[in-house]
Amino acid sequence: MNRRRTIGSAKPKDAAGLTESETRCCDGPISSNESNTCCTRPSWVTGYLQTAAGGVPSVTTRLRLRDHLGACVVRCGIRRMRYRVKPGLYAVGACGPESPVFVSANYKMSFDRLRSELGGIDAWVVVLDTRGVNVWCAAGKGTFGTDELVNSIEQTRLSEIVSHRNLIVPQLGATGVCGREVKLRTGFSVVFGPVRAEDIPRFIEAGMVSTPEMRRVRFALRDRLVLIPTELMIFGKFIVLIAAIHILVIRFGTGLFSADNPQSANVSAILLKYGLFLAALGITPALLPWLPGRSFALKGAWVGIALALALVGYELACPEPFDIWPTAIALLFLISAGVSFCAMLFTGASTYTSFSGVRREMRIAVPIQFAAAIFGVALLVAKNFLGT
Repeated sequence: MNRRRTIGSAKPKDAAGLTESETRCCDGPISSNESNTCCTRPSWVTGYLQTAAGGVPSVTTRLRLRDHLGACVVRCGIRRMRYRVKPGLYAVGACGPESPVFVSANYKMSFDRLRSELGGIDAWVVVLDTRGVNVWCAAGKGTFGTDELVNSIEQTRLSEIVSHRNLIVPQLGATGVCGREVKLRTGFSVVFGPVRAEDIPRFIEAGMVSTPEMRRVRFALRDRLVLIPTELMIFGKFIVLIAAIHILVIRFGTGLFSADNPQSANVSAILLKYGLFLAALGITPALLPWLPGRSFALKGAWVGIALALALVGYELACPEPFDIWPTAIALLFLISAGVSFCAMLFTGASTYTSFSGVRREMRIAVPIQFAAAIFGVALLVAKNFLGT
């Protein structure tokens, strides 16, 4: 991305803090030290709407190929925290003083999801500075909160642009926004909109009233599956590294890792073992509602146990099945602990528990996982190097 510095420009800035001829490029990543840099106008900005507070960038409601590709890259956990738009005020359609005002985060995927559902609706969008975090997570962290909303209203001079005093805030941002305080400090009333952006057109048609179905938080199979690539990217690199080390160690180790053991020395067999572990990272989120127990750690442990038993059955096909039992027990503890830990970290992407619930679960589960992993490693060491 080519960038150039702004040199002594006296051009007026718009409500998003940008000049009309020099607009920050928000299609891609934005670094924290980018306050004095700019580039060509983002592809999703179609022009400027003149208001009493200056020019407001107009955005298209149609997502382009670049938007979809960017979302796919972020879903894979690549440069996710840098996928953001510049905070400020944006216009959708032919906005006027009576047009509704929506509030969103500056995580570009959240912003894209909102604007893509505003087709045919003339609306203003106030984008808060959430450091590139989505609405729900930012509300929990405090960046999508009352203070940031009040500051954004003042900085964008929203009261000079609209004649009404209503703000439509996503329901998932309710934990961070106190409507009464916003009203006292700005005069704007907060109306919490539907959970999903796809319900916004019906919400507007109903006079900004949400039905019980619009208020319902769903975490269906599709919602869980789209999060799996991120989980695989977080833990996959470590699993690939361990698999590579395993392949190297079999040329020098003893026992289970000895080149004399045809099953262990078989690279395909090793790849199968670690491939199954990777698959477990996807199986747990997919089967989340049906796995026994309430805690994520326990749900992951069940998947880990099933995977370990499958590997034990595979190893029992070796010529010396009785020699594999210490290893089988070690794998049972190690894999169960590993999958349980990975599943527990999935709580941050789910709607199944609260922040306090996550902390309580971690206090109980982490010591157990750590102890199980230590026991498994100790058993492997005893078997392979002490000849037990």
